[in-house]
Amino acid sequence: MTTALNLEAVNRSFGERQVLKDVSFAVESGRLTGFVGANGAGKTTTMRIILGVLAAESGSVHWRGAPLTRADRQRFGYMPEERGLYPKMTVGEQIVYLGRLHGMSAADAKRRTTTLLERLELAERAGETVEKLSLGNQQRAQIAAALVHDPELLVLDEPFSGLDPIAVEKVLAVLRERARSGAAVLFSSHQLELVERLCDNLVIIADGTIRAAGSRTALREQYTLPRYRIEVDGDAGWLRDEPGVTLTELDGAHAVFDLAPRADDQAVLRSALARGPVRAFGPVRPSLAEIFREVIR
Repeated sequence: MTTALNLEAVNRSFGERQVLKDVSFAVESGRLTGFVGANGAGKTTTMRIILGVLAAESGSVHWRGAPLTRADRQRFGYMPEERGLYPKMTVGEQIVYLGRLHGMSAADAKRRTTTLLERLELAERAGETVEKLSLGNQQRAQIAAALVHDPELLVLDEPFSGLDPIAVEKVLAVLRERARSGAAVLFSSHQLELVERLCDNLVIIADGTIRAAGSRTALREQYTLPRYRIEVDGDAGWLRDEPGVTLTELDGAHAVFDLAPRADDQAVLRSALARGPVRAFGPVRPSLAEIFREVIR
């Protein structure tokens, strides 16, 4: 994949408090990148620097290999955590208006607005003012506003907050479609299970410092312990006597165990097969929540 957005050693302070410390990571075209961290970790500040709302004190932000410009940002879509739609304006008029601000013709903005509101199941609400919508529907309208001009980069701050499971799936489908078209997507979320299911790449930030970044697969491999799960016929208690094996969980035929650095997982498997059928055997992969806890402590 091609790197679309690249941050190198970005720093930012507010008064005497440094909130970003040499922040560096990349966002690739055609991929969904999850940006996770606790409240106050620096996610929103980083996003605002990308969008030009804030300036970095040092470091650089590049778009497709060149310094980021105002013209580049015209091709970005942004959804802030603090929702910014006009409450007295109708949904349809507002999305069209924002499309026009990004240089779309009136006809293209109306066509794109109609398509998006249908995809997000807001078409019946197009004539209502934003203030009359439920919080979940306001969220969908905000996502439509970020997408209306077919942006090359989407920056979304907590886009799934307040959405029910059905609405989440609708939004996910739209984001995946945008990524498949070649756009780069960066979004923050506190819902780690959702990020794990959706994202291709992950960036984890804590105390203004990037603690881990890379593909979901690479991070899982990097933080996988020498831990295995096995299910056999009969009792798996014999594992206690296997060289290099430390049992961490035993429930009859099911067991989870750690291996010493030089121990051979295949030797354990052969020992199990010598005792009878093996129904399941393989490494235990950490969840995003487990990786997150590991890298921020």
